[in-house]
Amino acid sequence: MLIRERQEQLERETLGAFSALSENSRGRARPERECDIRTAFCRDRDRIIHSKAFRRLKQKTQVFLSPEGDHFRTRLTHTLEVSQIARTLARAMRFNEDLTEAISMGHDLGHTPFGHAGERALDKLSSLGFRHYEQSVRVVERIEKDHLGLNLTYETIDGILNHTTGSMPGSMEGQIVRLSDRIAYINHDIEDAISAKVLSESMLPADVVGVLGTGKSKRITTLINSLVQNSSGDSLSYADDVKEAFASLHEFMFEHIYLNTECDVKSEEIKVYDLIGMLFESYTGDPGLMPEFYRVTALQESPERAAMDYISGMSDAYAVHSFKSLFIPKSWAFQ
Repeated sequence: MLIRERQEQLERETLGAFSALSENSRGRARPERECDIRTAFCRDRDRIIHSKAFRRLKQKTQVFLSPEGDHFRTRLTHTLEVSQIARTLARAMRFNEDLTEAISMGHDLGHTPFGHAGERALDKLSSLGFRHYEQSVRVVERIEKDHLGLNLTYETIDGILNHTTGSMPGSMEGQIVRLSDRIAYINHDIEDAISAKVLSESMLPADVVGVLGTGKSKRITTLINSLVQNSSGDSLSYADDVKEAFASLHEFMFEHIYLNTECDVKSEEIKVYDLIGMLFESYTGDPGLMPEFYRVTALQESPERAAMDYISGMSDAYAVHSFKSLFIPKSWAFQ
């Protein structure tokens, strides 16, 4: 028996009735010979981790633009934190940990530079609209590996596409990632906001703290425990008081942090719209300004599509560098 076959047998014997078994995957767009060692979902995870888009997440903003200091989150650290929470839940509830991890690692591959400010900018600029979860699917299907894509399984792509809003993922593993994403970003953004001195624990609603607890670790533990204790079969649920408190915390963060342009560290976001707007106008007007890879997309699809692919793939620093290259005169000296 191959190592992969032993792992598939172990899944059959240990996972719950509603978990996704790798041997029952709906497969890939391009059929491939199975690996002797890794299951289908293990291969998905590995392909994502080794992708160029995954590496670029380390230099993409999570919430606060251009922070000074080593401890603020990036898209990469957020992705790892989502994966940790999701794997804990999957293990506790006997769902497929490999599929859960693959979806977690890939869920933000298509996110723009400058966090959601960048996403909103591209969405307003493009007649096609822009949503990072759809772009994440485009990354794994059309952009990575010189337009060939990563050829992931249907289950992983479904979980990436439906990790935030709209339709629910078809797998329980995808639903776990969807919940874990919110658990991670709300609690870690609170910690970053406290580090940025725009929030303090004492400012959080007292009724929320009374239910979820004080501090990041306590809140995350409360939310995970509540899900494990109140979920069954194919239904994931919090206790009613925990669900209500978490919804209140979510509303609080949107009001005081995410959409609060009067906050000093968030007021810089207005500059993002100008920067991305000027890049978008330049690239759609002259696709020749983009690398050959994106000029191919401009010819095969449209300059607008190519510009969105190029800009959304940039790190924060590379977007600033590209802006300077196009619009800031180069320095020179007398000889």
